[in-house]
Amino acid sequence: MDSDIHSFLSHVVQLEIRIRKAINTQMHGNFSSIFKGSGLEFSDLRQYHYGDDVRHIDWNTTAKGHGTFVKLFKEEKEQTVFFLLDVSASQQVGRNSHSKLKTLKEVAGVLSFSAMQEASHLGFCGFSDKNEKFMPPAIGKKHAYRVITELFKMDPESSGTDLKAALGFTLQVLKRRSLIFVLSDFIDENYYDLLRAMSQMHDLVVIQVLDKQEIKLPSLGIIPIFDPERKRTTWVNTSSKFFKNLQKEQGTQKAEELKKLCKQWQADYISIRAGEDFVPTLVKLFTVRK
Repeated sequence: MDSDIHSFLSHVVQLEIRIRKAINTQMHGNFSSIFKGSGLEFSDLRQYHYGDDVRHIDWNTTAKGHGTFVKLFKEEKEQTVFFLLDVSASQQVGRNSHSKLKTLKEVAGVLSFSAMQEASHLGFCGFSDKNEKFMPPAIGKKHAYRVITELFKMDPESSGTDLKAALGFTLQVLKRRSLIFVLSDFIDENYYDLLRAMSQMHDLVVIQVLDKQEIKLPSLGIIPIFDPERKRTTWVNTSSKFFKNLQKEQGTQKAEELKKLCKQWQADYISIRAGEDFVPTLVKLFTVRK
């Protein structure tokens, strides 16, 4: 396992160097700004001056009758970066060494390594239909390497998916505004409300990882398709127009709907194909967030 982890870390570092170089050469600004604290925390009070933002008035203090007071804020220098990672059985879809789970782990590993370079608090939760692994956010390179190692080693016990429960758990444990990456295929139901709540309370990045076979399956006639989460096989006619339309509707339209909602909620959204080079997509994400 040690040699596997070493190989994974080396791969993650090489990918991260590619991203950093691309951002620097394209003159898209400061790479580190992605992981710097963007939140504001309360610092002090002072009397209101003409031109101050009325939204910063502290009405509780002002109500005491000693004048109008506004809150002063200081920038939070240390960002909390948290990864919510879908490790359910549907992530095993893909061609052998290029499953969605492998891609999810690589993306989270690269972003964790980037966050570590900027001295961020780092944590993650891997979920199926239960919490498979949770590491509370902490700072330091030793902790960051543990996070990346545990990400790589994660081997889920359960096969189901409960994205709603995972989002609810994260909202409970992260009280302070954080940068949250949710990595999943988002093939689940009834989670939109909590994803929206997360976008309001935190800085949210949605990373949808799909296998291209899920979006467009070739015409192979009648074949058995195994559902890894429900552990059952269904025979389908992949050549039928009905099946192709249904698959397109469930795949492409759902992804478009999620993308549209993220835009409404001012959350960042990117889509990645399992097994494909995701560095250009992450570079695009970093430049958009600058």
